[in-house]
Amino acid sequence: MSTHVFLFRAINVGGTATLPMAELRELATELGATNVSTYIASGNLLATPPAVAEQFALELENAVEKRFGFRREVVARDLDAVRAARVGHPFEVVNPAFSYVVFLSAAPAPEAVTDARAIPSGDDDWQLLGSELHVRYTRGAGTPELNVDRLLRTLGVTGTARNLRTVDELIARLAG
Repeated sequence: MSTHVFLFRAINVGGTATLPMAELRELATELGATNVSTYIASGNLLATPPAVAEQFALELENAVEKRFGFRREVVARDLDAVRAARVGHPFEVVNPAFSYVVFLSAAPAPEAVTDARAIPSGDDDWQLLGSELHVRYTRGAGTPELNVDRLLRTLGVTGTARNLRTVDELIARLAG
């Protein structure tokens, strides 16, 4: 089994869903993962899972809910998938902090994608490539014109966003 990144949605953001990374590493180890590490406090767990990565992601969701009292979705990706998402980023990168990959729980249905095209995005832009949503903010994620939460609801999937700086670092750590 290879090392994967397990991406938690909405961890340690705005004072809600507080999950100390040291405790997350401990929890992953208790669940049988090896080569466990984290990158920054936003819920990026790198680990070799004891079994199928998607099953381990679900076990993490359940264990976090049991221990910390909240549930957050976890999306698993291996090095090849993260690298492909980065290479496939369809927008010119003016500032890597303004360009994001939203790692989705699944590829949305075609009719949901059609419905999502009606969501106003202003000068921001988005494109769906398989189970990754690529977003480019003109003025940064702090002042978006595109409402990604609304977009995800319309697409009918959950996801968790990482800017390209973080994606690049995850690739380096997975490859290391």
